[in-house]
Amino acid sequence: MGTGRLYVAVAVGGFRRYATYRVATVAGVFTNTVFGLILVYTYLALWEERPQLGGYDQAQAVTYVWLGQALLSTLAIGGGGFEDELIERIRTGDVAIDLYRPADLQLWWLASDLGRALFQLLGRGVVPFAFGALVFDVALPSDPVTWAGFLLAVLFGMVVGFGIRYLVALSAFWLMDGTGVVQMAWLLGFFCSGMLLPLNVFPGLLGEIVRVLPWSSLLQAPADVLLGRADPLGTFAFQGVWAVALLAAGRLVQSAATRRVVQGG
Repeated sequence: MGTGRLYVAVAVGGFRRYATYRVATVAGVFTNTVFGLILVYTYLALWEERPQLGGYDQAQAVTYVWLGQALLSTLAIGGGGFEDELIERIRTGDVAIDLYRPADLQLWWLASDLGRALFQLLGRGVVPFAFGALVFDVALPSDPVTWAGFLLAVLFGMVVGFGIRYLVALSAFWLMDGTGVVQMAWLLGFFCSGMLLPLNVFPGLLGEIVRVLPWSSLLQAPADVLLGRADPLGTFAFQGVWAVALLAAGRLVQSAATRRVVQGG
């Protein structure tokens, strides 16, 4: 099997693996819908007091909420990705077997995570988003080019999210127990991705900082492309730079970790 076909097969396997968890998927759809409702009414009250907060009108703010619920599990912002499994394999030493496979460790997990993310987008993200669009006044584009740009921004977000979580998982080579790092990454993800509030709402220097961090590629960037509030090409370039930087950093850390395993550390 060629290298490309191998990673496609890994991605398909990741998709199928999560597709078997039907009860968990239904429960996740319900949970995302309920939390979406809670956030929507919170946002409506907030925007009633502050119209055009962050440059959004109410319909755009409501759309942003349902996008967040659609992408929460897709991008594993609150966990649920590969990192716990990889950390456990590092802790038990099973990762040594992975390193001797005729496949690159980073690309293997990237392919698997992209398969998982695609299933979560279709299986867990579409229904809450469709529910929100049917029940509330939302701001959705009619231009298919805008939708295509949004999906491309989501794909870039998947890669950036993987890059962050891969570095988090690799920290277990030195810490052995990655629980604390994972929890810190979740908190940063929720705050800095815009999952709690759009990053455009954050004032002054804080807003400027969070908007240039990699987490803004996860939700804020795709949302602004869909809502027509960002230049798509500039957004793709921003996400692409972070994707390359994080994957390169992961490659360097993986190389150091591999030497550690080979040397018996």
